[in-house]
Amino acid sequence: MAYLMLACAILAEVLATTSMKYSDGFTRLWPTLGTAAGYLVAFVLLAQTLKTMSVGTAYAIWSGVGTAAIAVIGMVFIGEAVTAARITGILLVIAGVVVLNLGGGGH
Repeated sequence: MAYLMLACAILAEVLATTSMKYSDGFTRLWPTLGTAAGYLVAFVLLAQTLKTMSVGTAYAIWSGVGTAAIAVIGMVFIGEAVTAARITGILLVIAGVVVLNLGGGGH
């Protein structure tokens, strides 16, 4: 259940960050509200996740998967450049999350 809650927290954070891109510096109402709501949901779900999962494991997954997802969204949907360096960076972020989780995540 903790991993499902964490996945929902990641989804909310990714949606909030994407909304922030479209908020035009918080000058557009609906994307601004989407950003605020998304981050509120993300942090509430992350806090609930931390009741049963170690903070290091949860945060590594949350930040790593969120970072990789936003980078991919930027390249696929927002028109950011697809470069070898970006792809390598995404793969390194994912590898870092895997290594941190292999190191054990006792509560």
